[in-house]
Amino acid sequence: MRRRRSALGAFVLTLAAASTMPGHAVAGTTAEEASLTGAQLFAAKCGMCHRAGGMGTGLLARRPNGGTGLLEERGDLQSAFVIAVVRNGTGNMPRIARGEVTDSQLSRIAAYLAREPLR
Repeated sequence: MRRRRSALGAFVLTLAAASTMPGHAVAGTTAEEASLTGAQLFAAKCGMCHRAGGMGTGLLARRPNGGTGLLEERGDLQSAFVIAVVRNGTGNMPRIARGEVTDSQLSRIAAYLAREPLR
C-alpha cells in the first residue's frame, strides 16, 4: 500500500510540475485560448498521457477490449462520460480541476473525443 501511495504521489507531482512548464500553463480566457479547437486542446492538455506512448494510453490498452488505448481512436465515448471522468478521476487517472482545464476547454475536448458537434 505504501508503494502504491508513493507511486501515486510521484505521479501527481509529475503532473503538477508539467503543468507549470511552458506550453502546459493554465490558460485563462484569452482570445487565443477561446479559439483553440477540441483537437488542439486535447493535444495540449491531455496528450502527454493520452497520446501514443503516454501512461494513460498504456493503462487503457491493458484493459479488456481496450484496443490501442488511444482515446482519439475510440468511437464509443460520450461527452458526458468524458467530462465526468475528467472532473472526478477514475482508476489511475486523477481528477482534473477547473484551474487546469476550464469548463469551456473541457466541453470542447469532450465534444472532440465523442465526435459530437460543439453546443
